[in-house]
Amino acid sequence: MFFIVTRKRIFTAVVVLAIIAIGAVGMGLAQPAPAAVATAAGNWGLSFRQEGAPPTGNATVEALAAYDAYYLGDTAQKRIYLTFDAGYENGYTAAILDTLKKQEVPAAFFVVGHYLESAPELVRRMAAEGHTVANHTYSHPDMSAIADKSAFLHELVRVEEKYREVTGQEMGKFYRPPQGKYSESNLKMAHEAGYTTFFWSLAYVDWYVDKQPTREEALAKLTGRIHPGAVVLLHSTSATNAAVLDEVITKWKEMGYTFGSLSELCKDNGAH
Repeated sequence: MFFIVTRKRIFTAVVVLAIIAIGAVGMGLAQPAPAAVATAAGNWGLSFRQEGAPPTGNATVEALAAYDAYYLGDTAQKRIYLTFDAGYENGYTAAILDTLKKQEVPAAFFVVGHYLESAPELVRRMAAEGHTVANHTYSHPDMSAIADKSAFLHELVRVEEKYREVTGQEMGKFYRPPQGKYSESNLKMAHEAGYTTFFWSLAYVDWYVDKQPTREEALAKLTGRIHPGAVVLLHSTSATNAAVLDEVITKWKEMGYTFGSLSELCKDNGAH
């Protein structure tokens, strides 16, 4: 059987198919595909819309939770989860630990291989004083560029092995991608290996050691944008952070905030 195809018939067919598709979506028969957690290689990003309120991440809380990944705690509680990225020792970590001890505040230190090798005594102090020592990869690469699972996990396992050598303890499976660079496949690989991935909901530009923020700038960022369930990222290389941390923690407490560990965040969010 042969059909004579005309422009009018083609147009009519397209319109009919469009109407059917729209109707199916409206009735729940067809659903648009969900947005991916990230592009093939993306950077973690935040959008602050209201002071004192949690920001919006470039992946949703629900999408990340499917991979045991988090950037926020329970936003119904005025609780802060304080974290530090420790790429190398710059002479300020002891003062930071002194402040945390004085204020009785737990923190997590995401360390790389170099830090474990060059400052083992500080790592042992972190562990001895009850802080979480977590995994920031061995060589601080762009993890989103690593597609091979064995190579991806090698970066994490080497940190665990060095931590065991330094402290005699097992490292918890808490991981933060260097520079926040990640992909959905990265999250999947980490999740399948038993890791919980942590991003952050509050940070500021504190990592340029030769261009440190002023006390006033630090206080404005860290108190103005604090919010319930905040995962705060600071760098232990920062002279400003070491100098203002006691004042910042005091102000947070005056604002009614308490402090929790990453383990507590996972428990509150039902992670396993």
